[in-house]
Amino acid sequence: MNLHDFPRTCLGFFPTPVVELARLSKLLGGPKIFMKRDDLTGLAMGGNKTRKLEYLLGDALSQGCDAIITAGAAQSNHCRQTAAAAAKLGMECHLLLGGEAPERPSGNLLLDQIFGCHIHWTGEHRKGEDIPEIFEELLAAQKRPYIVPYGGSNEFGALAFAEAAHELEAQAKGRNFSHIVFASSSGGTQAGLMLGRKMLGKTYQVVGINIDKEEAGELPFNRQILSLANRAARLVGLEQEFSARELILNSDYLGGGYAVIGDLENEAIAMTARTEGVLLDPVYTGRAMGGLIQMIRSGEISRDARVLFWHTGGTPSLFAYANGLDLAWHTGEKLPPTAR
Repeated sequence: MNLHDFPRTCLGFFPTPVVELARLSKLLGGPKIFMKRDDLTGLAMGGNKTRKLEYLLGDALSQGCDAIITAGAAQSNHCRQTAAAAAKLGMECHLLLGGEAPERPSGNLLLDQIFGCHIHWTGEHRKGEDIPEIFEELLAAQKRPYIVPYGGSNEFGALAFAEAAHELEAQAKGRNFSHIVFASSSGGTQAGLMLGRKMLGKTYQVVGINIDKEEAGELPFNRQILSLANRAARLVGLEQEFSARELILNSDYLGGGYAVIGDLENEAIAMTARTEGVLLDPVYTGRAMGGLIQMIRSGEISRDARVLFWHTGGTPSLFAYANGLDLAWHTGEKLPPTAR
């Protein structure tokens, strides 16, 4: 089978642009940095999950499902896009969000409520641990529910990013990237880009910046990614197994943990905004760009490389994390003069 043989529904605007970040590159003294703007996919203020949802909800519709269940943190970008997609398709949406209901919603949570989804607060559980209970309740109510996995990351979600690699190849126009760098949290984006790279026979490094620490009892994240990549490969008839040598997952920038904002994220957000007019979010793209900046400074990525940073979205969460941002970075007080 090929990537076009699977059910799919249209939710976003593709292809997303590829732009050069010339001023940021100059500030860092090289390398050439490009950005794939998946923050501009269009659905509910954009984000990379729109790609996965086209395949996942295409599968749901092909099975006659009428309700969607998924899970995430209170400010989940994935949940916000899932809620919007369900509204667009006329499907009932149930979000299981970690934590407790705030006094006043903001950021992604505010958008979830605008889209009219059903929110279930699940305390310490933010990765879908309580989904089976809601699934059974919907079955008892004569619904036909479909479970969208955490982060949209299963083999169908990975197929979306194998296709995204083909989209990038069509846009490359002879540019040979040495690295593709992005935030890696639930694994589907990285697994899909690894698959797309193999299908295209490319040699660039697919570098995931790990965003979230592993929790007790979870399968190690590197093994989750490899499992996803291999399952997606089997779907398209690629018999070669991915090995651990093919996986590049950088876990050096986890800082204080998931959604804990530090100097790394603050600097990356400010530098990218003030050199390129592009907004990053504090949890995913801010941390991933911070990792890329440090890898350039340390020489891990050389000054003559050609790097593509895959912007996976998340801008609405900036408003929810305003109190955690260091405004000195935003006013330029901590930036070098060349960035002002």
